[in-house]
Amino acid sequence: MLSNRQPRLIFVNRYYRPDESATSQILTDLAERLAAGGIEIHVVCSRQLYENPRAGLPAVELTNGVHIRRIWTTRYGRRSLLGRACDYASFYLSAAVVLCGLLKRADVVVAKTDPPMVSVIVSWAARIRGAVLINWLQDVFPEVLGRLAPTAIPQWIYRLLIAARNQSLRHARVNVVLGERMARHIRQFVDADQVVVTENWADGALIVPRTVSESRLRQQLGLQDAFVVGYSGNLGRAHEYATVLDAASRLVWESQIVFLFTGGGALFEELRREVDGLGLPNFRFLPYQPRAELPDALAASDVHLACLLPALEGLIVPSKAYGVLAAARPLISIGDPGGELAHLVRSNDCGAVVRSGAGAALAAEILSLQANPARCAKLGQRARSVYERQYSLESAVRRWTNLLVSMNPSFAARLPLTLGETGKSA
Repeated sequence: MLSNRQPRLIFVNRYYRPDESATSQILTDLAERLAAGGIEIHVVCSRQLYENPRAGLPAVELTNGVHIRRIWTTRYGRRSLLGRACDYASFYLSAAVVLCGLLKRADVVVAKTDPPMVSVIVSWAARIRGAVLINWLQDVFPEVLGRLAPTAIPQWIYRLLIAARNQSLRHARVNVVLGERMARHIRQFVDADQVVVTENWADGALIVPRTVSESRLRQQLGLQDAFVVGYSGNLGRAHEYATVLDAASRLVWESQIVFLFTGGGALFEELRREVDGLGLPNFRFLPYQPRAELPDALAASDVHLACLLPALEGLIVPSKAYGVLAAARPLISIGDPGGELAHLVRSNDCGAVVRSGAGAALAAEILSLQANPARCAKLGQRARSVYERQYSLESAVRRWTNLLVSMNPSFAARLPLTLGETGKSA
């Protein structure tokens, strides 16, 4: 039976505002919108920043209506696997203790997937405290590890991780996934009605389309007359840059074509070193830009790239694509031609699809877009149009609102939002 007490919504994720990584920004957007709508929102996160594990963030804070509880963890960061494992383990331990004190019956607790396997800890705490569990899968672990590094752990440990993860999936009232291929994968382990597709989004109020001439960053870099191919965000082990490097090498004599990489990640510095080693003059590298500068940074490029290793299709959906669509720029998907992003691009005619490893094809697409500014602009307009139809923050909030109300009607009394426009969530 449901309690008469008004339910609270508790999110668990390693990063939150002011961190500017993708999972943090997505969570912050949703938490603050739901808090503004009247739900009592709590976030359990670490005191780290993605780029600064030793950041001195306050342990308790109320920001924009969201109650933030930053728990103790070790602070080794991402430089070594052992240090990262210590950070993960300490987060699990601290989160278990805090959740057992925080959760109450009828609360809804949402486990994201950073750190990996955190749903196992959150599921355990939810069962003890009588709370309702939602798993919000940004990626699917341990399958990602199994495909990136098949020999990293013994098979018997891998099977134990799968079993523990599956138990947390089955315990959840619902598992929110980011695309249809991910949904097909998760439905192998749970009932079909326990899986809901709700894609990530970008904030269209923040990312308002600008022309390239309006970008201050483009002017500062002296690229006003160039054709700029952008990559914005994390370049991690789930991605690949060999296709881009091949294309850039083929285009090195096209002095007006420049590749602008903005962000960070495990492969970001590796790519920079390879570019320096090859002596390629057609690359520019910048660190992550502040959230307030994101619209200007996205507008600096004429076209943007998004990539995913084909082996990880169905396990990850790169969220950087939605910011590109919001910025009204064509998107070139590099990876599996039958993948989630490839389908988005092809079905909406808002860019191009290139198979992973096809550097010559990528170079040809870039040259084609450079030679036809009208086509490039048209693809960008279609990108913004599909963003407004499917991937806006407003539509995401409506889908999450409907999901929450379906789980506990008490949420409806707290949310003066328009219901019924569910998009593709269920």
